[in-house]
Amino acid sequence: MESSSVKVGHGISVRGQTFTGRVVKAKSPTSVVVEWDRIIKVQKYDRVYKTTSKLLVHVPKGLRVRTGDAVKIGETRRLSRAKSFVILEVLSDGKKN
Repeated sequence: MESSSVKVGHGISVRGQTFTGRVVKAKSPTSVVVEWDRIIKVQKYDRVYKTTSKLLVHVPKGLRVRTGDAVKIGETRRLSRAKSFVILEVLSDGKKN
């Protein structure tokens, strides 16, 4: 989790949290759904459980993202009603060899 301010295409500055996740749905050219797993500890019962979070993420112009790709996303200003994150880079493609 980084807190630096970085410019990503078209003047969108990234600040706040960054995550790595996997693209689940990529039907729109400007938006994708990204999910990642988190492990949460419940101190009262001294147990951990695994949960999945999903976000609607903005795709900057020039990036090609497909379902199954591993991506790095960063928090930014609110871009629409549901989008507050933007893709920073595609880490690996979702092709199965």
